Amino acid sequence: MSQIMDGTSIEKTLRRISHEIIEKNVRLENVLFIGIAKKGVPLAERIAENIETYEHVKIPVYSLDISKYRDDEKWKETQNDPIPVNGKTCILVDDVLFTGRSVRAAMDALMDFGRPDKIQLAVLIDRGHRELPIRPDYVGKNIPTAQDETIVVLFGSSEAGVTIEKKENGK
Repeated sequence: MSQIMDGTSIEKTLRRISHEIIEKNVRLENVLFIGIAKKGVPLAERIAENIETYEHVKIPVYSLDISKYRDDEKWKETQNDPIPVNGKTCILVDDVLFTGRSVRAAMDALMDFGRPDKIQLAVLIDRGHRELPIRPDYVGKNIPTAQDETIVVLFGSSEAGVTIEKKENGK
């Protein structure tokens, strides 16, 4: 196991991403944060808190369960609360971007709620190995990994950090 980021560096990275979002989105009152359940939600909440501190604009944060939309897992019935996406800039937030399949599933789920004006993507870690033509608009850190490695993100605790771990027996 190798630590890539500690809690302090995660916070600094989220502050930088917050400023990038502010710079790129002139009308912050038209923005929604959509955290991909489960690990994207606390990151989205933290970015929203940062923006409220810097710009005094409260951006709504929603949780999006994508399990029903995934193509690599057994289908599960999910119940997402309605998200008012029509005409909004929806910023999907997740902890790690890998193949792009979770983001594709999130976009499919989002479209069930209506037609956003724009969809942007913010990720804490981009580890490469894309299988779909998806790229993030905001990246905390690019960390190239091997296929037999996994990225573990712990957030909001005294053990907060990002580590790379070897998968055991291909799991």
